[in-house]
Amino acid sequence: MITNPSDEKIKQILQEAKRIAVVGLSGNPDRTSYMVSAAMQHAGYEIIPVNPTVDEVLGEKAVPSLQDIEGAVDIVNVFRRSEHLPDVARETVEIGAPVFWAQLGLENKEAYDYLQQHGVTSIMNRCIKVEHAKFKA
Repeated sequence: MITNPSDEKIKQILQEAKRIAVVGLSGNPDRTSYMVSAAMQHAGYEIIPVNPTVDEVLGEKAVPSLQDIEGAVDIVNVFRRSEHLPDVARETVEIGAPVFWAQLGLENKEAYDYLQQHGVTSIMNRCIKVEHAKFKA
């Protein structure tokens, strides 16, 4: 069973995080990944677009994979279909990111179990923008 952290823990994660790597961030302003990331950027987070098909999104240079990011990442926020989550989970562990966040509608038991085995906090099927707005109030 996939169990998300408590609301209190999610609030703490969002308060402490500074850098969010967004896997699957689209350069299309009409896409959910773009709108959510723009809102998080506006809220003060550093957004790192992770997408091999774009050069830049939201004024930030894109990287082709998580391994191409320089420096630490606080949250890996994923906008890829659920079947891709195990691969992204492995990359998340490889770069040492403490939090894996699969957006609303996305979850994968294999990825979740892998992340749990490696001590990575996992949040699935939740929108980071909605959670952030909920705790800002």
